[in-house]
Amino acid sequence: MASWNKALLPSTLDPLPNFPSSSSPSLSFLTNSSSFYSFSRHSHSFAFKNSTIIEIKNSSTYPSTSRNPTPFLLSFSSAKFICKAEYKFPDPIPEFADAETDKFRTHLLKKLSKKDIYGDSLEEVVGICTEIFSTFLHTEYGGPGTLLVIPFIDMADTLNERGLPGGPQAARAAVKWAQDHVDKDWKEWTGSS
Repeated sequence: MASWNKALLPSTLDPLPNFPSSSSPSLSFLTNSSSFYSFSRHSHSFAFKNSTIIEIKNSSTYPSTSRNPTPFLLSFSSAKFICKAEYKFPDPIPEFADAETDKFRTHLLKKLSKKDIYGDSLEEVVGICTEIFSTFLHTEYGGPGTLLVIPFIDMADTLNERGLPGGPQAARAAVKWAQDHVDKDWKEWTGSS
């Protein structure tokens, strides 16, 4: 109860009507955290923490014109508004995927040929990475925000499963190039900014 938020109600409530001493109204708070606070009618200043429902009731009879008195009831509930916006990414563009795959293959072949860990397996490593990347571009990539890490993990896993050298290094070179070029090339291809 150390920090309070006074946004729910003003800092003072109008004084309650005069009740006989045997009938004190009570003010109850039911909060989101299942805590329950209660104050007597002598408390005029209130502050609330996480309050969602507030009730003012009289526990016994009080002056009323009807025979069956109705308790005071003051309820507040906080409403949460959720704004849901849905964005549909464009479908993959096959011509873009073909052009980008060619650029990817050229870059990866040049980059990995500088490393002597591939030896005679260089063409096979580049071929596997290019095939996985091409499949991703043709089926999944739909512009900025859709470049996933999954194809690059698949590259490293496939190379390792086949016993080829340098799986992690090839996947790292591939993802680095893709991060630097694919979204930018898409924007140039589609004319969007």
